[in-house]
Amino acid sequence: MTSINELRKQVTRVVAPDDPDYDTARAVWNGMIDRRPAAVVPAANVNDVIAAVNFARDAGLSLAVRGGGHSSPGYGTIDDGLVIDLSPMRSVEVDATARTARVGGGATLADLNDATHAHGLAVPGGIVSTTGVGGLTLGGGIGYLTRGFGLSIDSLRSVDVVTADGQLRRASESENADLFWALRGGSGNFGVVTSFEFDLHPVDQVVVGLFFYELEHAGDLLRFFRTWIPEADERYGAFPAFQVAPPLPFLPEDRHGDTLCAAVVHWSGPVEEGETAMQPFRDLAPRVGEMVGPMPYPWLNSAFDELFPRGVRSYWKGNYVTELTDEAIEVHLAHGPKAPNASSTMHLYSINGAASRVGATDTAFSYRHATFSTVIVSAWPDASDDAANIAWVRDYADALTPHSEAGGYVNFMSDDDQGRVTDTYGSNYARLRKVKQAYDPENLFSHNQNIAP
Repeated sequence: MTSINELRKQVTRVVAPDDPDYDTARAVWNGMIDRRPAAVVPAANVNDVIAAVNFARDAGLSLAVRGGGHSSPGYGTIDDGLVIDLSPMRSVEVDATARTARVGGGATLADLNDATHAHGLAVPGGIVSTTGVGGLTLGGGIGYLTRGFGLSIDSLRSVDVVTADGQLRRASESENADLFWALRGGSGNFGVVTSFEFDLHPVDQVVVGLFFYELEHAGDLLRFFRTWIPEADERYGAFPAFQVAPPLPFLPEDRHGDTLCAAVVHWSGPVEEGETAMQPFRDLAPRVGEMVGPMPYPWLNSAFDELFPRGVRSYWKGNYVTELTDEAIEVHLAHGPKAPNASSTMHLYSINGAASRVGATDTAFSYRHATFSTVIVSAWPDASDDAANIAWVRDYADALTPHSEAGGYVNFMSDDDQGRVTDTYGSNYARLRKVKQAYDPENLFSHNQNIAP
C-alpha cells in the first residue's frame, strides 16, 4: 500500500497486515476483540506520535490509541484504521526529593509501581497491575488508594499531549488549563498523552486482609460496609465482592470452586496497627478462610492479575452509587452468587474520602458525591461461553440501574454504553464539548466513549 509506505518513511516502525508480527501488534487484552487495522505504529518517541496523528488525519483514516490495551471495548485497536501503540514509551523517572514522577504514555501500573516503590512512594492507581497508566488516568483512576489520596487525576501535575493538529502541548493548571481540565476524566477524547507528571505519596508496606465468608453472610457484609466505609479512617481501602474461590493456600481445598463473598481490605497506616485495623472484618462473621499480613504495595496492586490474563474474553458494566439501599443489596444477593467462573465478579469500590473533597467541576470527573463505583465484570477463555457471561453482566447491571446514579465510571463502560456518555459527565458535559471543539473539531479521537464536538 503506497500510503503505508509513505508512513514508513516518517516513523520508526510500522506493522502492516503482511508483516509477520501483525497479529501480535493488532491484539488487545480482551480476547473477544478481533480487529484488523490498516497499520500499527509502535511509537518509540513523541515524533512518531506526531507523525502518526498527522498521517491519520490527512489520510482520512480512523485512529485508535493504545496504552496498556486493557480497554474492555477494545478501543486500542480498530478495523481499517491506524493504531498508535504507545507501549514502547514506558519510561518512569522518579524525583524522590520532589516526590514526583514523569511517566511515559505506554507505561503500565507495574512499571510505575516498581519505579516508585523503590523510594517508598506511590501514585493512586487501579486494581490490576497490567493496566495502562494512560487509560486508567485519563478516565479518572479509581483504585486501592482512592480514599486516602484521591483519584489518579488528583495527583496529576501536568501532561504532554499531541492534539489533533499534530502539535505537542504541555497541559497543566497554568498551561492550556482548559485542556488539562478535560484530560482529567475525559478519557482519550482530546489527544495522545505521551507523558504524565504525578505527585507521589508515601506508601510502602500496606497490611492486606483477604476475607472469605459463606454466601449466607453476603447481606451482612454489604450492610456493614455501607455504614462503616463513610466514616472509616481514610488509610483504609476496602471493597466487598462475590468470588468463585480460587485455589489459594489459605482456603480449604474442598472449597476451591465454591462461590463465596469476600472483603478485600488494606491499611496504609503504620504496619503495627494493621492487625487491629482488620478486626472489624473478623468480627463481622465466621470466615471460610483469611489472609492478613504486611505486603509491599505493588503486591496488592497485582493480586488480581492472574484472574485477568492477556487474551481472556471479557465484558464489563459499571455504575456510580451514592447510597447502597436495602433494595440494591437484594439485587446483589440475587445476582452476585451466580458469577459464572473465578474471573467473574462484582467489586464495590469505595470512592469517598479524599476523592470526594475535590469539587465536581474542578476536573472532568463529575461524580465526586458518589460513595461507590460498582463494576461487574466477567472474564472467560472459551468463545462458546460468550452469551452466558455477557448475559450475567447485563442482567446484574440492569437490575442495579434503578438503584444507581445515571452515570458510571468511563473506564468500566462497554461498547454498548455510548448512550450513557452524557450522563457519565453530567454537568461537565457541555464544557467538555467546548474543549473538544477547540482541540479536536473533526473528532479524530473518536474511538472511545466519545464526546462529540
